[in-house]
Amino acid sequence: MGKTLAEKILSEKTSSDVKPGDIVVSPVDWALVQDTTGPLTVREFLALGLPKLANPSHTILFIDHAAPSPQKQLSCDHTFLRKFANDYGAVLSDVGEGVCHQIMAERYARPGDVIVGADSHTVTAGGLGAFASGMGSSDVAAAFGLGKTWFRVPETFFIRLSGKLQKNVTAKDIILYLIGKIGADGATYKALEFGGEGVAGMSVTDRLTIANMAVEAGA
Repeated sequence: MGKTLAEKILSEKTSSDVKPGDIVVSPVDWALVQDTTGPLTVREFLALGLPKLANPSHTILFIDHAAPSPQKQLSCDHTFLRKFANDYGAVLSDVGEGVCHQIMAERYARPGDVIVGADSHTVTAGGLGAFASGMGSSDVAAAFGLGKTWFRVPETFFIRLSGKLQKNVTAKDIILYLIGKIGADGATYKALEFGGEGVAGMSVTDRLTIANMAVEAGA
């Protein structure tokens, strides 16, 4: 029986034949945080006593959610992230460069990548054919230092889209409709895979929109 995209990627990364429910340890291609989750991730990294980043050029700190800073504490957080990036050689995306999910799509994410981030909408990169998942700050901190993390291989909902978008109907309408059908937690710890002629005719922007909101169904 054929494999889903998630299974193919994790099989390739772990050099094993994975199936849903398996626990695997996979290399991570990109690990990211943003300025509301980043400070906790960095503190966890430092508390773990890890000597260095496993892959500094693929470890990205985004200052984008509260940018420019509206208050003193956030300004201190931004300074903290900048210092960490400088000290450890991580990539810094500073104020004004853009929102992390868009920058990941434009500059970094590629089909087949494994991407983890301390932000639930890290799944946006799935629109490019990556295996992308939001994680807790402590999990991302460990990925910072080890360059790998564990996953339970998810079951997959395959959604076939036929036809094409009609006038005044957008990709966001599609994903909102699906969330209504699946429920806010109907796809928890599952992957959503989209296929069919409806997907083939979509722009990358449309695909990223659908992937971005998949987490609202728990995926």
